[in-house]
Amino acid sequence: MGIIKAFNSAIGGSLGDQWLEVIEADNMSDTTVFCKGVKVRRDDKRSNRRSSNKRGSEDLISNGSVIHVYANQFMMLVDGGRVVDYTAEEGYYKVENSSAPSMFNGQFGASLKDSFSRIKFGGVPSQKQEVYFINLQEIKGIKFGTATPVNYFDNFYNSELFLRAHGTYSIKVTDPLKFYAEALPKGADMVDIKDINEQYLSEFLEALQAAINQMSVDNIRISQVTSKARELSRYMANELDEDWKNLRGFEVLSVGLASVSYDEESKKLINMRNQGAMLGDAAVREGYVQGAIARGIENAGSNSGGSAQAFMGVGMGMGAAGNFMASASATNAAQMERDAAAKATAAKASADSWTCACGAVNTGKFCSECGAKKPMAAGAWTCTCGAVNTGKFCSECGSARPQADHWFCTECGYKNTGDAKFCAECGNKRA
Repeated sequence: MGIIKAFNSAIGGSLGDQWLEVIEADNMSDTTVFCKGVKVRRDDKRSNRRSSNKRGSEDLISNGSVIHVYANQFMMLVDGGRVVDYTAEEGYYKVENSSAPSMFNGQFGASLKDSFSRIKFGGVPSQKQEVYFINLQEIKGIKFGTATPVNYFDNFYNSELFLRAHGTYSIKVTDPLKFYAEALPKGADMVDIKDINEQYLSEFLEALQAAINQMSVDNIRISQVTSKARELSRYMANELDEDWKNLRGFEVLSVGLASVSYDEESKKLINMRNQGAMLGDAAVREGYVQGAIARGIENAGSNSGGSAQAFMGVGMGMGAAGNFMASASATNAAQMERDAAAKATAAKASADSWTCACGAVNTGKFCSECGAKKPMAAGAWTCTCGAVNTGKFCSECGSARPQADHWFCTECGYKNTGDAKFCAECGNKRA
């Protein structure tokens, strides 16, 4: 028992008149992963072409019947519960009970033959023949959410944090024969992803926790998890490849994180760390001190007991805390001066640095690696006092730049006389 491919041009010809019945996939939605084929008769009305009997009107596929396979569908011809032939290519296929399996592998190549050899059915046709279809499109919008917070060690915060994740993921069937044998409930005529998702969702969430932990090991900050959906998909694929792809014939294609939230303790730790980082800046710290004083004076002015009494209290408080405030401001000012000096030093070092031909970056007159002398800048000249200059007069002693007896054009390399301001060969202005 097998199938042979029928030419599309024969649909309306004499061959089409001999077909006993045409079989197509039952209503296959975006979330349908598996369905049974139903018979479409020539005399059916166009608006009601499919049979209302979801189990099919018969359990025997007549010899000479035609099966219509659409794009992104995998069709299996099943006899006695075992696959006897299949196709992964769209088109029309004629059932020939006397023919051997044709096995149209389509996009899956020879890998399907290995799966077929393990689940094929041998022998004469039985009285239980059926056609089934598997959806090869990406099955999207499968929702997930962590029931309990997932631990995440963040090296930046140097703390064990906990997060919750919610979103959707998608799957795609990579080996339809393996998927039929291992993932689908036996005897079902129509399977939606929601019908089989409970088991796989549990496995998905276990893999999600492992993937999130791996992101922690890879030093991805917890605040960046939401933006790492592509990396998370890769982690998930690595975690589930053996169980889902190798054993069950489908894989995780993408993961979309709709939201990532932290538990209350993690929020407190993150806020405390962020506040500490901000107050480590002397300018921010000084602003906080001055703001505290301003808020105290503002509150005193609105005191219902009278501003005079309130300001007296402020004065006493300031007297008690004055030394602390002054000391804090002095400390902040000193640190801001040190920071400014450090930035100025770094900027000057960057401006004075030069790269040697050996690749070393230096700030002195000689290379620290190979000892080569620092090259002179373009147009530079050395005064008799030893100072290196680029202008017309020495910056140290004021001497005029000596007139050279010749100079070479930077554009064409022509040798010009010392008093010439433009190249006699190309007209380029003297540097």
